[in-house]
Amino acid sequence: MKSYLNESCRIFGRTHLMNFSQRCFRSIGKVSMIVIFVTLQSQIFAQDYERIDATILLYPTSFDSAEGLSKFITRDFHSDEEKIRGIYSWIIQNVAYDPDEYKQFNYSFKDYNERNQKEEKTRAKIIKRTLKKGVAVCEGYAMLFEKLCQLQGISNYLVRGDIKTNFNDIGRPFKKSHMWNVAVIDGSPFLFDPTWGAGKYAGKFVKEPSYFYYKTDPNLFFKSHYPSMFEDALIDMVITREVFSTMPLIISEKLQMEDIESPLNGIITADTYFDEIAFVVNTIDVNEVSYSYGDEINSIEKTETIDGRLHFSIPLESKKETLLIYFDARPALGYRIE
Repeated sequence: MKSYLNESCRIFGRTHLMNFSQRCFRSIGKVSMIVIFVTLQSQIFAQDYERIDATILLYPTSFDSAEGLSKFITRDFHSDEEKIRGIYSWIIQNVAYDPDEYKQFNYSFKDYNERNQKEEKTRAKIIKRTLKKGVAVCEGYAMLFEKLCQLQGISNYLVRGDIKTNFNDIGRPFKKSHMWNVAVIDGSPFLFDPTWGAGKYAGKFVKEPSYFYYKTDPNLFFKSHYPSMFEDALIDMVITREVFSTMPLIISEKLQMEDIESPLNGIITADTYFDEIAFVVNTIDVNEVSYSYGDEINSIEKTETIDGRLHFSIPLESKKETLLIYFDARPALGYRIE
């Protein structure tokens, strides 16, 4: 799609919106006008995203350099928002996660100067390999995202930190096991994780392009990502690494950390709960609650909603190692049993 067509469509859309807004303002007043304007803006942004994502699907699936891909981005998109959307879309559509990539760029060094030189050369090699081969681990995804943003003059930086993805992550010490991105749009920072947006890895890569990790709400992002420098979490409350470590797995995309009132600790012990575990969760329109200790899924017949909080209990099976709770047949919360 040629850039002048994109610009014409955008100008037409904004002009039409302004004319429509003026007519509505005279007829229905300020309050209604604001509601309509926000709704129309959302619809236009959604249409822009669809256009950008469709354009990216026409791009080559590999490039010799970041500069080559960046030229396509410059040709077809104009605002920082459009460019970042295009960058993210291309990466999640064309890069597969492959843990063997960890072996490609190991190196040793004598001193910090040599380390810094080798790190810079290694970063360039990782970016080039990600573009040409279409495989990477989190460094490849994040470094390519960073490089493309830099080429477009967009303020951004890499974030290293820890993640929670499985039961074994509950209660373990902090480690720098993942890399993601922060980029600035219209003066505000936003979170991106193109690695997780590309799909999932369970013995092999499963391509599942997702935009959940595009400009993710920081409160939702924080459930599974803890940055080395806490300010990069972009949330107001301060939560320690120890608290993050002992949190349960919060799997449902609708749930935030503050929605879990009890149990707050992701490690459940028989000495604390005896025969039954009582749960209190800020409700999110749940019709059915069920659970599994790793084998069959059992339904909970009795649940109660009090003051907007969902109350239910699960019998404790102390000889089990994990507990997975489902809301409406979808995994929602995970706990370790000790």
